[in-house]
Amino acid sequence: MRILSVHDDRVKTHPSLDTIDAMTDVRFVWISCTHDEFGSEQRALQQLLATRCGAQIVDLHVSDLLNPYLPSHYDFTYDYELLVFRRLASSAESRQTGSTDHDPGVTQARRRGPSILGPINTRPVGFVVFDRLLLTLHPRECPARDTIIARLLAAQSTDARARGSHPPSSPGDLMLRIINLIVDDYLGLRRELTLQIDRWQTRLLDPRSRFSQWSAMLEARLSLQHLDEICEDQRAAIQDWDDTLRSLPKPASDRQRKERELLEVRSRDVLEHIARMVHHVRRLEQSSEAAVQMHFNAQGNRTNNIMRTLTTLTAIFLPLNLIAAIFGMNFDSLPLIHQYAGFWWAVGAMALIAVILCIFFWRKNYLSRSEP
Repeated sequence: MRILSVHDDRVKTHPSLDTIDAMTDVRFVWISCTHDEFGSEQRALQQLLATRCGAQIVDLHVSDLLNPYLPSHYDFTYDYELLVFRRLASSAESRQTGSTDHDPGVTQARRRGPSILGPINTRPVGFVVFDRLLLTLHPRECPARDTIIARLLAAQSTDARARGSHPPSSPGDLMLRIINLIVDDYLGLRRELTLQIDRWQTRLLDPRSRFSQWSAMLEARLSLQHLDEICEDQRAAIQDWDDTLRSLPKPASDRQRKERELLEVRSRDVLEHIARMVHHVRRLEQSSEAAVQMHFNAQGNRTNNIMRTLTTLTAIFLPLNLIAAIFGMNFDSLPLIHQYAGFWWAVGAMALIAVILCIFFWRKNYLSRSEP
């Protein structure tokens, strides 16, 4: 469990929950814990929330926070706001046998899929936003939380202040910073997914290659559809939070107005990142579908070329077979049958007919190769 107090000009860490009650000159408090720690310290946390914020988390929301299969979701009460946001699982979490995705069938297919699509495995991160306290719940490994804590502690230096780095102005501001890092992890998948799809497209359209990874291709499309669903749930959750923010009364002071504007800017930025990821995933789905269709069209074109060549060769040899069949009849009065040059006349006629037919079909492009 990590406990931080955010002041106007500094950020301090605290060893335990007992030190929070004595805090008075703080902007807000951030309590970050794992799902297991929240389950074991739930009573102490609820008492702290009742003392410091005047409200506790309702039982239904506690169940949502501890549910590993819940998709990205937003809800609120009069005292606090609840947001569950799914992040990409780390490599160690992806290697675990147990999955916490809300679609086990897709996850089972993805385990057999290509390594590039393996990281598309998610874990829920819960946010409970009070006026002066932020409670976050995450799995055991959460790189976004560690990165934010490192940035907050590093922002106290003189160089960081000179660069314009400031502590978060409110719990909602800190929540959006964490979510922005989570969404950036999804954006990092774009290059790897694009490279994988491009390799498959190249092999599908190569006439000298026999594509055999159809099961991996199907599983990749299922993974892309699953990623699209995850991003849509994330966008719906952030959009609901943004709508709730816009429905609040206008701030009375200039400082509150600036804080509200900063929250709106950050929420729009997160929504834009999610929309960009959704657009890219759908473009990859369309590219993979187009590659498959082009592959089957190319296969059909090759089959048509082969059948056209075989049909042309059959048409060339058909009159030759007719001549051979006529001279193979068991009659003594056939022309040229008893002449010394009869055989050569028949062979010459057959060769001439074959050459004429070859020239004819070549001019009709029946024997020419199709352009690549």
